[in-house]
Amino acid sequence: MEKLWAPWRSKFISSKKEKGCIFCKRLKENKDRKNLILFRGEKSFVIMNRFPYNPGHLMVCTNRHTGKLENLNESELKDLMKTTQLAIKTLKSALKPQGLNLGLNLGRVSGAGVASHLHIHVVPRWNGDTNFMPILAKTKVVSIGMDEIFVKLKRGLDKLLFQMSRNK
Repeated sequence: MEKLWAPWRSKFISSKKEKGCIFCKRLKENKDRKNLILFRGEKSFVIMNRFPYNPGHLMVCTNRHTGKLENLNESELKDLMKTTQLAIKTLKSALKPQGLNLGLNLGRVSGAGVASHLHIHVVPRWNGDTNFMPILAKTKVVSIGMDEIFVKLKRGLDKLLFQMSRNK
């Protein structure tokens, strides 16, 4: 069995948890850059994970507060998938990952850090992005900072949205 070690996330795990839903709070605030929100759609939005497994780790969240996929109506499901597709295209154009992991953790037992608000993880992967450093040195080498990643992704997203609007 392989294990994914992520000791750099210990700050998240050991930190004091916010009261209420972090996704609902971030969505209500008008501080997208500070909150790492890259995109706001009609029924879903894209936010960077502040405690990423890899640089560029995104989460596509429903605008409506629900933790159950089965509670989404058809238009919410469609929007969630279209927004996930947009997140994938953005990562591919801006960061050039060699692969991607997509995932839903439904319920606390499945590993959901925020079980009450549905979100899809979109994690870019590169050959060799898991190595000995986190295991032996309890250190994750991140060669690009969150602000720089935000800017790269935002530029890539804006370019994609512009191209999509011109193709309509």
